[in-house]
Order: sequence, then C-alpha cells, then structure tokens
Amino acid sequence: MNDPNTIDCAEALRLLAEYLDGELRDGVHDGVEHHLHACRSCYSRAEFEQLLKTQLKRLGSGEVRPAFEERIRQLVVEFTTSPASRPDNE
Repeated sequence: MNDPNTIDCAEALRLLAEYLDGELRDGVHDGVEHHLHACRSCYSRAEFEQLLKTQLKRLGSGEVRPAFEERIRQLVVEFTTSPASRPDNE
C-alpha cells in the first residue's frame, strides 16, 4: 500500500457516510471506492450502511411520538457532551 491515494480501513470508515451521500471530492471518493473494492470487511459495512439509509428513508415519512423524539434529543446531547466524544480524547 505505497500508493499515496490508498486509504486504510479506519479512514474508509470515517469517510463512509460522506461517500454514500456523494459528498466527497473525486480523488477522495475514488480512494474510498478503491478501498471498498479491495476490502471485503469495509465493503460489507458499506452495504449495511446503504441498506440502513434506504430503510430509514422509508420510515422517515411517519409521525414520531413526542416521547421518542425527546429521548433521541437527550441521547444526542449526552453523546455530544460525553468526554469520549471530545477530540482531545482520540
């Protein structure tokens, strides 16, 4: 893996959501795509994430109970304020 455009699993997974959403620059997109063709584990993860996105879009049109919405908001706040989510803990 001496090619400077080659990325490892950690980088591919970090970029996966943007890749699936079509939000990456061509060179980065190509790097992720190349990695997914070469790495069965990351490819499987990408397949799962794409399927999940598709299923969530189908569910997104229904009404959400207020209690469920509030619980999700609480979880987001907890996640974004936890020490593990801060950059200095990486």
